[in-house]
Amino acid sequence: MDYALIWYGLIGLAVLIYVVLDGFDLGIGVLFPNAKSEGERDLMMNSIAPVWDGNETWLVLGGGGLFAVFPLAYAVVMPALYAPLTIMLLGLVLRGVSFEYRFRTKRGKFIWDIAFFLGSFGAALMQGVMLGAMLQGIEISGRSYAGGWFDWLTPFTLFCGLATVCAYILLGACWLIIKLPEELASRYYRIAKRWAVALVLSILVVSVWLPLHNPIVSERWFSFPNSILYYALPILAVLCSWQLFRALKLYQAVRTYLLAMGLFLVSAMGFAVSTFPYLVPFALTYQQAAAPDSSLKFLLVGTAVLLPMIIAYSGYAYWVFRGKLKHDEGYH
Repeated sequence: MDYALIWYGLIGLAVLIYVVLDGFDLGIGVLFPNAKSEGERDLMMNSIAPVWDGNETWLVLGGGGLFAVFPLAYAVVMPALYAPLTIMLLGLVLRGVSFEYRFRTKRGKFIWDIAFFLGSFGAALMQGVMLGAMLQGIEISGRSYAGGWFDWLTPFTLFCGLATVCAYILLGACWLIIKLPEELASRYYRIAKRWAVALVLSILVVSVWLPLHNPIVSERWFSFPNSILYYALPILAVLCSWQLFRALKLYQAVRTYLLAMGLFLVSAMGFAVSTFPYLVPFALTYQQAAAPDSSLKFLLVGTAVLLPMIIAYSGYAYWVFRGKLKHDEGYH
C-alpha cells in the first residue's frame, strides 16, 4: 500500500476544505467596507462568529500534517515562503483579535472594523501568492531551498493573490445571501455577480498564463492523449460558471453557494493534474518527501480517529447555527 499517496490525498483534502470553509469568512472580512451600516457589519460578523475558528482547524491539520508526514517538503517550502506565510498568520491573528475587541468596545469600533478588513485581505492575498509560488515552481539544490528571498514575489504570484481575493469575496457574498435577512441579502446577489465575473476571468488568465510560463504544465495539458482527459476540466468549469450565473439570476441562495464551491473544486483539480506527483512543484515528488512508512502508518491510525471527530464537530456547529440571522439576535 502506498501510504505516502494516501497522505498526499489527505493533506490536499485538508487544504481544500480549509480554502472553501475559511474562504467565505475571509471574503466577508474583505467585504466589510461594503456594508451600509454598523448593524449590517454586526450581522456580517455574527454570521461567521460561531464557525470561523473551527474553519481554521483545517489549516492546522494541513500545516501540521505536512510537517509530520512530509518533513523534507516542509523544510523546503517554509524557507521559500517565510515572508508571505508570516504576513498571512499576522492577518489571521489580527482577525481573531478583532472578533473579540469589536464586540466589547463602543468608541473604537471603527478601529477593529479596519483591522478585520486588513487582516482578512492580507491573509487572502498571501494565500493566493503562496499558491502562485507553488505553481511557478520552487528551486531546490540537494535537499534544501536554493532560491532567493523574494522568489515568491512575481507578477504571476501577485495575480494569483488577487484572483484568490476575488474567489473569497464571491464565497463571502454567497454566504451572506444565505445568512442575512432578505432585505439585506438581495444586494449581495449583485455583488456576487460582479465577483463571479472577476473570478471566471482570473481562472481563464491563470489557465493560459501557467502553461506559457511552465513547459512541464504545457506538455501535460497540450500533449495527446493527455489533453483528452485534461480538457474535461475546462468543460466542467464552463458548465459550473454557467449554472452559477443562472442560480444568481434566479435568486437561488444555497445553489449559488454550492456552485461557487464547485468552481473551487474544479480549480483544485486543475492544480492537482498540473503538479502531480510533485509535492514541491516541480522539484520533489510526494514519495521523495515522505517520512518512513512506519511513521506514516502510525500517524494514519490517529488521523482515522481524529478526522471523523473534526468533521462531526464542524457539521454539528453549522447545523446548530443554520438559518438566517435576525436583527435582534446574534452570537457574541
